[in-house]
Amino acid sequence: MATIGEDGRPHVVPVVFAIRGDEIVSAIDHKPKRGVVMARVRNLARDPSVTLMIDRWDEDWDRLAWAMIRGRAEVVEQDPEGARLLVERYPQYRDPRYGETPPFDAFIVISPIDILWWTYS
Repeated sequence: MATIGEDGRPHVVPVVFAIRGDEIVSAIDHKPKRGVVMARVRNLARDPSVTLMIDRWDEDWDRLAWAMIRGRAEVVEQDPEGARLLVERYPQYRDPRYGETPPFDAFIVISPIDILWWTYS
């Protein structure tokens, strides 16, 4: 996921995501960070423009594909449905250490504006 840094350059980080209707939800996991507010959160507060790049890799290059979703994003503190979708999609969130509550600090909800894609075939 790419946001626009304070200096105008892209700030790109890998993310987990789930699709909910016309939106894409990504979690901000609770883990040690360098600062109090993550760069992507600061960037989105200043400019909600976001790009999410998803690729499908395969040893068989005939199966390669990617999608680039450009849109607007909002950071929300709570998103029970988004949390449920992420837990369903990523079994790592079902780790017993987390108990009933996976380690989500907040969520980024992306509303796509346009989608570009490519497939080999």
